[in-house]
Amino acid sequence: MSQLATRATLLVRVRDARDCDAWAEFVDLYMPLIYSYALKNGLQEADAADVAQETLFLVVRAIPSFQYEPEKGSFRGWLLTILRNQLRRRANKAKSQAEGSGDTGVMELLHEQPAREEPDVWELEYQLRLFHWAAGRIKSSFRMQTWDAFWITTVDGLSIAETAAKLGTSEGAVYVARSRVLAKIRKEIEEAEKWSPSH
Repeated sequence: MSQLATRATLLVRVRDARDCDAWAEFVDLYMPLIYSYALKNGLQEADAADVAQETLFLVVRAIPSFQYEPEKGSFRGWLLTILRNQLRRRANKAKSQAEGSGDTGVMELLHEQPAREEPDVWELEYQLRLFHWAAGRIKSSFRMQTWDAFWITTVDGLSIAETAAKLGTSEGAVYVARSRVLAKIRKEIEEAEKWSPSH
């Protein structure tokens, strides 16, 4: 089976909790996204990790019955709903404990957190995670200098000229290297989006 076909059926495959390969790929993409979103909602690292695990546990239980129907929303929207519910439960539990203990510091922290994150934050987090995920998958297919030319110009933000000088190569070679890597990342992302419905 081709890589594209495998990805096109990933959401179907993860319905089988015994499909370790499908779940490994799924967790590799979504666990850091969920964890990062939880951190940005004010949780400490350990609590964010707990929420990420709890969310994925609920996905494991619920995904066998998940039906992708674009008119009802996207898969990522469904995942975000599960995550928000977990964050809400944790906040309510912390609020109850704070009220019971009289800990006003915890209450103040809860009041500082926005009641609801905009969906755009989730989407931006997803796009950033998807970029890093795709980059990690294709990195080994390039020579180190080609990869460095891409990374230094695209992620670190150095100019083409500065990068060429740093790597001891021509500006043209840097342009070509960056274009090749970006093209492969775009292709990887396009294929990933086919098994992760977003519309």
